[in-house]
Amino acid sequence: MATSIYNFSAGPAVLPKEVLQQAAAEMLDWQGSGMSVMEMSHRGPEFISIYRAAERDLRELLAVPDNYRILFMQGGGLSQNAVLPMNLCGGADSTIDFVQTGSWSSKSIKEAARYARVNVAASSQATGFDRVPDQSEWKLTPGASYLHVCTNETIDGVEFNFVPTAQGATPIVADMSSHILSRPVDVSKYGVIFGGAQKNIGPAGVTVVIVRDDLIGKALPFCPSAFDFKNVADNESMYNTPPTYGIYIAGLVFQWLKKQGGVAAMEQRNIEKAGLLYAALDADDFYQNRVAKEYRSRMNIPFYLRDESQNEAFLAGAKARGLLQLKGHKSVGGMRASIYNAMPIEGVQALVDYLNEFAGR
Repeated sequence: MATSIYNFSAGPAVLPKEVLQQAAAEMLDWQGSGMSVMEMSHRGPEFISIYRAAERDLRELLAVPDNYRILFMQGGGLSQNAVLPMNLCGGADSTIDFVQTGSWSSKSIKEAARYARVNVAASSQATGFDRVPDQSEWKLTPGASYLHVCTNETIDGVEFNFVPTAQGATPIVADMSSHILSRPVDVSKYGVIFGGAQKNIGPAGVTVVIVRDDLIGKALPFCPSAFDFKNVADNESMYNTPPTYGIYIAGLVFQWLKKQGGVAAMEQRNIEKAGLLYAALDADDFYQNRVAKEYRSRMNIPFYLRDESQNEAFLAGAKARGLLQLKGHKSVGGMRASIYNAMPIEGVQALVDYLNEFAGR
């Protein structure tokens, strides 16, 4: 087995080594409190300080305006597909616009249809989810409750390279689960930004929701009280017991990101890492990435071997070299390398070296 292990899992995913080391050092006794973070009351002063630091650092990293609330919720990004319409749609007679760019936006469409009418304003399904449809093709609904986009499709490897626009005052809801904090974002362009933590933020179990003040307090009568944005916001994400340890780890990741130079510095690293990997995949026709180049994700890079009978041999050889979790999602097959913020460039270089070696062999 290789001495260096690189985890390319799409999520739960690699975390910064420094974060794991600090969490290990503080496991039994957080900063002299005599308690592990896992043992703390979420209403005690120790955890409240952890929570407030995490909220403050995330607000700083993304330059979140004052008229937005940051909520730490449970249920993962998938649950937000129901939570969002229950908070924003206004009822069964309302319409939600969607741009369908892959597996996750497709799941969002299916779930939202339980609460409101859905209009698929544009879709790239006919071309195998290989791009974001050009905005000139979008058929938006006047007065829609909101426009939902998934700005980075984890499974299909498609990433928005522009900020979408909606009609009039229609707010934009963006699922940024798999690329949040990987590049600067103008939060003010969106009504809601959300993401499961287990890709670029921390461990599974936390969902970050950034919601504009004027969109809070509109939940449908049957929305569960723990999922009502107003209840969560009014109680500083502690209406029910929050995922305390997950918030603690997320807070350590936010501190780590600040030490790296923040989101703008991470974007430059991510451009370098993705460029290195795509160049290796494009070098000849042994490997194939099927996404239009201008919409290729920097975070999630699916690829296929020309001879797919070699898939198992490829994965076995990768594992022997410490290159883990490269098997593609079961719905699309092939391979996938997720190279989130915490993946060092040395890991990408190790994968590139193996790609070249396997193709040559």
